[in-house]
Amino acid sequence: MVATGATFGVVLLLLFGFPLWLVFLFAGFTLLTLSGAGIPPDMLASRMFSSLNVYALLAVPGFIFAAELMVRGGMSRRLVDWVTVLLGRVPGGVPVTTIAASEVFGAISGSSTATVAGIGKVLYPGLRQSGYSEHFSLGLITSMGAIAVIMPPSITMILYGAVASASVGELFLAGFGPAVLIGLMVVAYSVWYAMRNSIASQQAKWDGKNLWLATRGAAWTLGAPIIIFGGIYSGFFTPTEASVVLCVYALLVTTLIYRDLSLRGVWDVVLESALLTGKIFTIVAAASVFSLVLVINNIPDSIVAVLLGWDMSPFLILLMLNVVLLIAGMFMDPNSAIVVLVPLLVPVALAAGVDLIHFGIIMTVNLAIGMFTPPFGMNLFVSTSVFNVPASKVVWSVVPFIFVYLAALLVVTYVPAISMWLPNLVK
Repeated sequence: MVATGATFGVVLLLLFGFPLWLVFLFAGFTLLTLSGAGIPPDMLASRMFSSLNVYALLAVPGFIFAAELMVRGGMSRRLVDWVTVLLGRVPGGVPVTTIAASEVFGAISGSSTATVAGIGKVLYPGLRQSGYSEHFSLGLITSMGAIAVIMPPSITMILYGAVASASVGELFLAGFGPAVLIGLMVVAYSVWYAMRNSIASQQAKWDGKNLWLATRGAAWTLGAPIIIFGGIYSGFFTPTEASVVLCVYALLVTTLIYRDLSLRGVWDVVLESALLTGKIFTIVAAASVFSLVLVINNIPDSIVAVLLGWDMSPFLILLMLNVVLLIAGMFMDPNSAIVVLVPLLVPVALAAGVDLIHFGIIMTVNLAIGMFTPPFGMNLFVSTSVFNVPASKVVWSVVPFIFVYLAALLVVTYVPAISMWLPNLVK
């Protein structure tokens, strides 16, 4: 009853627009007071600070700062130019270019909202000029921004690894297969849409000279994922150290090589990144209090016992977990959901025989879908701001892409090899 009351209070506060960190603190202190566990409040304050004392979390500000540098410093624009020249001739050329650019930019930045803003500002006009409807164009860009949550280096995966004590390197490897699968399924839908509406490619033929010029212009941008993933999987540096390397690399490229970013611009990026990092870490610290109180009250163990008592098959347990995660993603950002739900759901998944890394990918894909699912999908608000359109228009535009992502989610959930083949190969 105590847990049910606290959960109702959380939902009510969210509906009234209270900050997420305040909601978690309220729920944590309420549960602690009503349960009579005898835990002193100063222990919760200590818990908040210790929850941030995790080595893997140091990667979060690094990747956020690097993503902001690349968006504002011209790296994303040059990347889009290169992909446009490379793929513009294929059927559905501009949408395919948008999808490929989102995948590559997501592999560099790890930020969903930065991908929507960076890719959208460059390719949305091209989509509209090529004959694609506003509905399709908005939906494609808004939904493909979520691929950055799945494509390594993913901040969500870093947080999952920290909370679930899972290998971040293995999570990164496991994310490639699902990210490529989703990209290919969205490509198939986009090509079908182009052919159904008789939208021809705007690029008459491949031009070797233009491809060379675009490749030369984007060479420094394309070097970023090579350096990062090459360094991680060669064992030269850890994912956390990779975030620092990426920051230095992006800073040098944008200020000294491309020279698109002034010192004043760098300072603005620093302030913006610090603000976003502070928001994320505040939520993580507050959510850790809520998670601790749940554990103290044996709520995760109770959930596992109830589900095992229902004698459900692993198939049904995974289906139920997906439904829970999809609903959570509608109301919470991925980082908050990871901190709150991992202690609750990981024991259930492990009891059903699901691999810890595979379940991390299932959680990541579910929460990525939540990034563009109403009512609180962050990408919806970013698109509303970037493209200056009503929120209702953006919401309706993403509906077809939600179904595409859901189909991919089912494949990822019930075909573990898609996630696990690369980690197993490296092992």
